[in-house]
Order: sequence, then structure tokens, then C-alpha cells
Amino acid sequence: MTTMTIPGSDMAAADSAPMRQAMVSSQLRTNAVDDVRVVAAMGTVPREAFVPETARAMAYIDRAVPLGGGRYLNTPLAIGRLLTEAELLGKDRVLLIGAATGYTAALLALMGATVTAVESDPALLATARTNLEVTAGVTLVEAPLTAGCPDNAPYDVLLIDGAVETIPTALLDQLRPGGRIATGLAERGVTRLASGRRTANGHGVVPFVDAECVILPGFAPPPTFRF
Repeated sequence: MTTMTIPGSDMAAADSAPMRQAMVSSQLRTNAVDDVRVVAAMGTVPREAFVPETARAMAYIDRAVPLGGGRYLNTPLAIGRLLTEAELLGKDRVLLIGAATGYTAALLALMGATVTAVESDPALLATARTNLEVTAGVTLVEAPLTAGCPDNAPYDVLLIDGAVETIPTALLDQLRPGGRIATGLAERGVTRLASGRRTANGHGVVPFVDAECVILPGFAPPPTFRF
């Protein structure tokens, strides 16, 4: 695991340590978040440093935290399961869609990944830049979430930190053949977590659990023409 400086003062991180450990024990370990690197990272990074001050009391409950502008920080369980299903290897190149305030990027960096984190909301991106200014291994990119960052492709992992109705071809094309996919899926108001791979001829993802997962904007499929 990579050494890194995490946001927030040492005192604040220490004060929230019992809440982080309670999150790990009651929300993650009991729900198939069994990758020791994921558990260690989520038990280290102070989640409260990545939410508005007025929402910090909500940081460690298993609920999405409002960030403003209709965006939310994903639930601990959704993030933990997606990171586990991504099966990260040392020095993986990860395309993270939905950087928000930088929490998941910080976790990925702590686990040793090289991260390109894409965010479309300028205010969230500015917050992420502040939160991650001392974090090595993360490149923040302002772009439509559906566009990704082809300049840094190919990636080993595509991690979409939220639920989408469809995975755009533009994102899949940036993933190397055999690369891994971890994402939320949204269908008729129901969200699921899913994982899969890109193949030489396309891709496949399979839902593995129904779970609350924040819905990312901009991923609705194009309307179909009807007679």
C-alpha cells in the first residue's frame, strides 16, 4: 500500500477513527467487503474530510451524503463493494468516473493505483483539487463524465462511482482488452452494483447485489424513435 498524506488534520483524523472503525466493522466486513486493502484504506482515509462541514455528522452512516448541486458522496458500502469487485492489482491504471470531492480517488491512491479521476461539476472538482493537493498518483480532469479521459488511456480498470443507465462506448474504448469494470447500474429507479470485463469483441457486466448507489447525471440512453 502506497504511503500518502490524507486530507484533514491529524487531530481530526484521530477523533474520527472510532467512527471509521465502526463503519468497517458494521457496514463493510458484514457485507462482503473482504479485500484487506479496501478495508485498510477505508479505515484510514477520513471520510468526513470529503463532505461539506454541515454534513459531517452523516459521513459514516450507510447513506449517500449530499454534496450540493444534486450530487452525493456514494455510500460506504457501495464504494467498498465496487473497490472489492475491481480486484485491484499493484500499479493498476484506473479511470474513475465521478470524482466528486475526491474520496474514492484517495482510497484508490492509497491502494497503489494510478488514478485519472473525471468530474464534470466545476465546484466539486475545485473541492477535490483542494482535498487531494498532497495526494500522489491522482490526476483530476474536468470533462463530461461520459467522455472519460482518452489522453491517459488505456486503463486497466474502469470504476464508475455511481449508478448509470448505460456504459458509454467512449468509456469502454479507453479500457484495455481484459480490463476490469466496476459500476453501479440504474434501471427504473432500482440500483444495483455490477462488475465485468472488456473483451476483444465488446464487454460484459453482471449485477452482483441490489444496493443503494448514487445515480450519476448524463448517462440516460438516447431516446428511441417510435412510430
